[in-house]
Parts: sequence; structure tokens; C-alpha cells
Amino acid sequence: MIDINKLREYANQHKLFMSQHASNRCEQRRITKEDIKNCILTGEIIEQYSGDFPWPSCLIFGYSADNKIIHVVASDSGEASKIITAYVPDTETFESDLKTRKEKKS
Repeated sequence: MIDINKLREYANQHKLFMSQHASNRCEQRRITKEDIKNCILTGEIIEQYSGDFPWPSCLIFGYSADNKIIHVVASDSGEASKIITAYVPDTETFESDLKTRKEKKS
């Protein structure tokens, strides 16, 4: 299980890293590194992905630097965090609280 306080330590120690793919997607979505850091510092983990490879990851609900709701997917290597992606959540995938994933219809 990833601890949000550990991710906050990484954020404060400049140990958040992004792949080129994540950087490109965030640029397309107009989400900055400052937004991602703010989300981690103010947010909460809403889903855990303990089976992710090579490190466990989690989904964080938080706020951008200009106070908009965003989601950040981040991993914990034990020494740093790799940002996998960040996006603005929508009500097609999440309930109105933007924290609870909707059940998939069969």
C-alpha cells in the first residue's frame, strides 16, 4: 500500500519524475508539474494498484495549483515517485464526487 505522506515527502524533495509520455499527455491536457505537486500535497489516495509493475501505483484525487480537481497516477519505487499520468476526471467514468469509479455495465 502506498502512503500519501511518502509521496508528499518525494514531492517536497523534488523526487517526482515523469516519463516522456506522461509529460506529453500532461502538456496536451494543460496540466503542469506544479499542478501535479499540488495534487499530491493536498490530495488523497482513492485507488491502490499494488500489482502494477515495476512498482505499485495509486490514483490520487486532489487539486491543481488553480484549485481545479485533477487525478494523478503515481508510483512509489521506495526512493522516488514516477508520475504515470494526470488528467481531469469526468462523470462518465466517476460518480459526481469524482472519487468513486462507476460500476462497468455488462
